[in-house]
Amino acid sequence: MPQPLTVAGIMSGTSADGIDVALVRIAPQRAVIPGTPGRGTGISKLTLLAHRAFPFSRPLRQAILAAMNAASTSAAELARLNWRLGLAYAEALQAAIDTTGIRPDLTGCHGQTVYHQGTPALYAGRRIACSWQFGEPALIAARTGIPVVSNFRPADMAAGGQGAPLVPLLDYVLYSHPTRARILQNIGGIGNLTAIPAAAGQDQVLAFDTGPGNMIIDALMQRLCSRPYDRGGRTAARGKALEPVLRAALKERFFRLPPPKSAGREQFGAGYAHEFLAACRKISRRPNDAVATATALTAESIAESVRRWVLPRIAPAPADFIVSGGGARNATLLAHLRQSLEPHNCTISTTDSTGIPVEAKEAVAFALLAYQTWHHLPGNVPSATGAARPALLGSITYV
Repeated sequence: MPQPLTVAGIMSGTSADGIDVALVRIAPQRAVIPGTPGRGTGISKLTLLAHRAFPFSRPLRQAILAAMNAASTSAAELARLNWRLGLAYAEALQAAIDTTGIRPDLTGCHGQTVYHQGTPALYAGRRIACSWQFGEPALIAARTGIPVVSNFRPADMAAGGQGAPLVPLLDYVLYSHPTRARILQNIGGIGNLTAIPAAAGQDQVLAFDTGPGNMIIDALMQRLCSRPYDRGGRTAARGKALEPVLRAALKERFFRLPPPKSAGREQFGAGYAHEFLAACRKISRRPNDAVATATALTAESIAESVRRWVLPRIAPAPADFIVSGGGARNATLLAHLRQSLEPHNCTISTTDSTGIPVEAKEAVAFALLAYQTWHHLPGNVPSATGAARPALLGSITYV
């Protein structure tokens, strides 16, 4: 029988800006309540006890971005980065323990994605999909004395899924509702959503990556303004979206693909940002206009995903559109989303209003997935990832 546990979730996303640590208390369900959304998951209560954020040092962030954007690199460089990230995660977790006084029973570490290819492509004579997350779990376990669950994506991919998104189980546990549809939109480096129809069973959940989140915005801010991101969306607010560039960008093949689908720096990384900026500069040399156009691309790609793939599945129930991730702090981006989605009976808010800080949600998700794995329970949602079956996710590194 599953037991209550305190679990640390560790997450660093495609923006590669730092590490989030969530300390979560998870209690099992003693009896299933038939017909109650979210209650068929085996979880009766999930409580966020504390959240801490730790920015990457400048040299480590540069090493991460170099590995993600490199056309080629060395085995030595990759091995070093894997171990250096393991040390960074261990130090972040220990700092969270020291500052909160909360010592978890278990850790779930997503790691840093350096490459993700969710759909099969030809390689060495065979078609394969693949994904690689860095952060040596043996270092985390040894430094903290706490067992670690890591490497979550491969088991779903081996079952025919894309290995992403993996947050839908948390979304279902926390947000499924008997009378309202819920759309949970995370805006990190990449945008991803989970759509839960009113009174839905877990097999009715739809989830997929919507395209770029903050990734292109951040790249332009770093190049044009020497700042890591557009704080509050202020730079975009002073610019004007360049409609020809926006219309051309929205013709990108990824946006037309039906779910399940996943994306990363492979589609919207440094090379894409370079081409996007070149297109903007043919019309305007103003940095504000380029950032405004990137912000509009993120907002419109999300809105179009909702209109095309989600609303037909959840109508006629009203929908709560609940945003998390760093993009939830971008007021200009949220204003775009309100303008696009509120006419479609969507109410826009953030996870802050539900007790989960927008920066913490994905770390909380990996705490839950670690809890599932520890108790030999599946963590993927096949209707979201495209897997043929539920899968037990991750590998356990013992102390």
